[in-house]
Amino acid sequence: MADAPFQPVSDPFAANQPPAGAPITVMGQFLKDLSFESPNMPALMEQAGRVPQGLIKVDVKARKLPQAEQQYEVMLSLRAEARHQDQVAYIAELQYGGLFQVGQIGTRMIEPLLLIEAPRLLFPFAREIIANIIQQAGFRAMLIHPIDFAMHYREQKSQGAAPAVV
Repeated sequence: MADAPFQPVSDPFAANQPPAGAPITVMGQFLKDLSFESPNMPALMEQAGRVPQGLIKVDVKARKLPQAEQQYEVMLSLRAEARHQDQVAYIAELQYGGLFQVGQIGTRMIEPLLLIEAPRLLFPFAREIIANIIQQAGFRAMLIHPIDFAMHYREQKSQGAAPAVV
């Protein structure tokens, strides 16, 4: 087998063209920001075996990329906070993004597609990052259940706080 010379592609997305007719295609994923703090360690280590009570907050935002037609950045933000009694065990914050190519769909469908389907595709990767960092910090992994992004979108919309695609 002969070795072919490596030639980088000048446009990183040129070789990754979406299939014809696809309503949405993931062009890339990235970690934008990750923060973890455990303000009461090592005092909490004395209470080994205790599982702190946690909660997850979710936010989704989308914006159109100015340099590319029909390409959008979708940012999924997760905040996991856990407490043991009255002490903060940890706070983990993650912004995990994706670049998405939207196919030929109606204008009314773009917002739900980007704020429901896109974060649904990003969520398993973001959940794994949060679970890993919590374990690496010495805590038991937080079980993060799947999120119903359609319900999240409807709730935001009904409260008048749905993040529009900008």
